Amino acid sequence: MDRISSENPAVETLRATVARHGGSRKRIDLPEGSLPEGEVVRLVIDGTTYHAKVEGGFADGPHISGAYESPDMARERTGTDHLGSWLEDVGRSVDGSVLVDVIEPDFAYGLREPGEEAVYEAVEKPKESLANIARNLEDADS
Repeated sequence: MDRISSENPAVETLRATVARHGGSRKRIDLPEGSLPEGEVVRLVIDGTTYHAKVEGGFADGPHISGAYESPDMARERTGTDHLGSWLEDVGRSVDGSVLVDVIEPDFAYGLREPGEEAVYEAVEKPKESLANIARNLEDADS
């Protein structure tokens, strides 16, 4: 499988901010219009692919508040949230920065600390018909 470095000029990198989410939880506040709000995207953290729902609303800009093992878990916020533990492990505090790499727009992103390099598996967004089939299968399993 092809791999691509975060340093490759083809990879757009966005600066995002760690923010407080609820009592002691943290989330990633994203630049406006950078990720597809309301959609579940792939989020690669330390070489592991998770799924995250890009949220937003009237008062809130786009943000990610969790990284889960499946699209369903991301939509329902069930299971283990790997985002919070990663932020703790790398010592990212509220108002600190993280980098979001655009691996495949509207589909796959990478998350890393500023100053760190990451290498990602190059992925392509599935054709819409395949995405619909996968979504229907997920709904049928629910």
